[in-house]
Amino acid sequence: FLVQTHFIRRNESPPRDPSPRNDPITHNRKRGLAAIMLEPLQGEGGIRPGTPSFFQTARSLCDQSGALLMCDEVQVGMGRSGSLWGHQQLGVTPDVFTSAKALGGGVPIGAMLARGEAADVFGPGDHASTYGGNPLACAAGLAVATYLSENDVLSNVRARGEQLSEGLEKIAKKYPSVLGEVRGWGLLKGVAIRDDAGCTAAELVGDAMKQGLLLVAAGPSVVRFVPPLIVNESEIDDALKRFEAAIASRVS
Repeated sequence: FLVQTHFIRRNESPPRDPSPRNDPITHNRKRGLAAIMLEPLQGEGGIRPGTPSFFQTARSLCDQSGALLMCDEVQVGMGRSGSLWGHQQLGVTPDVFTSAKALGGGVPIGAMLARGEAADVFGPGDHASTYGGNPLACAAGLAVATYLSENDVLSNVRARGEQLSEGLEKIAKKYPSVLGEVRGWGLLKGVAIRDDAGCTAAELVGDAMKQGLLLVAAGPSVVRFVPPLIVNESEIDDALKRFEAAIASRVS
């Protein structure tokens, strides 16, 4: 979304006419762009990866107007895309990005990272947070960062992500009346449900649960796969077999 700011020129006498058109609050107001905030890959929006051209255009607009480019890395960050941060898939560097969820390995934590002038906005004590800086959350975040640094997790994410995509595409071709496009990065994948499939993503998630597979819907028409970053080859194969069984039970 776009964040707009309003500017009023100072040291100007307010107009005498109190009508809304001459209201001193709105008189001489100018609109300006403060920031553009984007998800590198939309999670709840249906597992839709951004494109380099779109994000590079957003970066250019921000540079031209002195605005901040901000990225929401809460779902796709911390290695899930196959790179440490999702924006690295798009060839842009944001001024600010957020992280949470995987950052603490299940322990509630959130962080905002900034660079350049954006990093000089807050001083000590300017911004408080319920979870900010508590010892347990910080210890968990440090443990996760250490594990990612000392183990080749990203290579596994990329390899298992390719395996998952190939398997889902084979299932989609086998059941074209139910499944559509397979999309996503790394170990954040989504498979679209066709409009005329006769079922919703939530219903397919329920079918998969009966097969012993835990999935989650991403909107009404996309089934989302978010396995652990340390998932192995045999576990992906097993998940694909269970998902196919769930689809077969739906069409039989």
